[in-house]
Amino acid sequence: MASDKKNKSVLEVDSEFLEDISGLIREKSDAALKNILADLYDFDIAVIVENLEEDDAFYLFSLLDDETASEVILEISDDRREYITEKLSGRKISDIVSEMYSDDATDFVSELDTDVKDEVLENLDRHDREDYHEVKELLSYDENTAGGIMGKEYIAVNENKTVAEAIKVIQDKADEVDQFYNVWVVDDENKLSGIISLKRFIVALKEPDKLVKDIMNRDVISVEAETDQEEVANIFQSYDLVSLPVVDSENKVIGKISIDDVVDVIEEEYTENVARMAGTDAEELEKKSPFQIAKLRLPWLLITLLIELIAVFVIKSNNEIIERVILLAAFMPIISAISGNTGLQSAAIVVRAIDTGNVNIDRWWEPLIRQFKTNLLIGSAVGLSVGIIGYILSEVDKSRFGLAVAMSMFISINIAGIVGTMFPMISKKIGFDPAITSGPFETAFQDVIGITIFMTISTYLLTHS
Repeated sequence: MASDKKNKSVLEVDSEFLEDISGLIREKSDAALKNILADLYDFDIAVIVENLEEDDAFYLFSLLDDETASEVILEISDDRREYITEKLSGRKISDIVSEMYSDDATDFVSELDTDVKDEVLENLDRHDREDYHEVKELLSYDENTAGGIMGKEYIAVNENKTVAEAIKVIQDKADEVDQFYNVWVVDDENKLSGIISLKRFIVALKEPDKLVKDIMNRDVISVEAETDQEEVANIFQSYDLVSLPVVDSENKVIGKISIDDVVDVIEEEYTENVARMAGTDAEELEKKSPFQIAKLRLPWLLITLLIELIAVFVIKSNNEIIERVILLAAFMPIISAISGNTGLQSAAIVVRAIDTGNVNIDRWWEPLIRQFKTNLLIGSAVGLSVGIIGYILSEVDKSRFGLAVAMSMFISINIAGIVGTMFPMISKKIGFDPAITSGPFETAFQDVIGITIFMTISTYLLTHS
């Protein structure tokens, strides 16, 4: 398995350094290049590979041993990784995969072209059957489930072993596992029965003949392989875990999820939610063609256009008052933008709270009341500010115009906050992704609300004495 390099300096990669590397590559100075690479962190090598010209990047990568290559190839971008793997033989890829931990190997293999993937698996089957079976098993799970992100490297000891015997098992298996802080305890049928921290084992060494089942913690949290990765992340956050056993339907241990896997999940879920709220896809810049990107965005933009057209009709129906008080046209985008942003802020907070489990949809009134109180304060402050500005700028009906602007802003912000809070919860309740409904559609809806309220109040106050 790949291991981190230690006692190496962190490299500052600049254009001069890259030119020196390129020069050595042109001269085919393999010995010098290998000496340089030997003193670098895997991540630094990945940065160099990422920034060299494609052919130079592949040449440098081909000088790496399989162990280092297995780390470097996971650190580079999708495009550069695809270019390198296209030029590598299936056998070489198999050798690199053999050095990876099972979860990384599975993610890497799953992204290969079908023909290459089949060749890699065939080579693994011939030369490393254990890795082959692990990767095949993990590929069978949905990539967004616990099974899809778990690794097969974990340490489990039988509950009937003594502490001394268990320590021997840990010592024998330690080199096969990346990082571990806990050891799973299983019964004779490999069913999960408890957990022991390494600290507890160290303390228990005072009584080496004591049985593992007498010192283990029976209150162990686990998940089944089909559990959604977002739920797994919530469990880690809720219980402050650093690792989590994955079990099958019979409660037999089949894998382990580590905190570093969950950090990746949290980042992935957050990126996806932000992208969906913008009406797009988190991977569009890396993997999709311009046509695919346009196809993805266009429906949302057309929906937004249709909703915004409502505002056009509202403005047109109040054309006379706008012609008489031109300043109304100047304040419309302000009312629209502020109310829209308020609704989007409320929606973003609720979407995130739903993701983390901090909002219980069955108690929907709690976040609604909290957001309503917040928006009362925001609406009062912003409404008063914009009302004073409207009073100062208006040349006729100063008091009425200022009041119309202030009331419109106050009401729009509060309605937008209510809508922004409720939309994600309603969406979640009926089975839709709340991040999607909180995107362009809702922003356009808030714009229409703001303009409609502003024109209604302004028309009434400025046409009635």
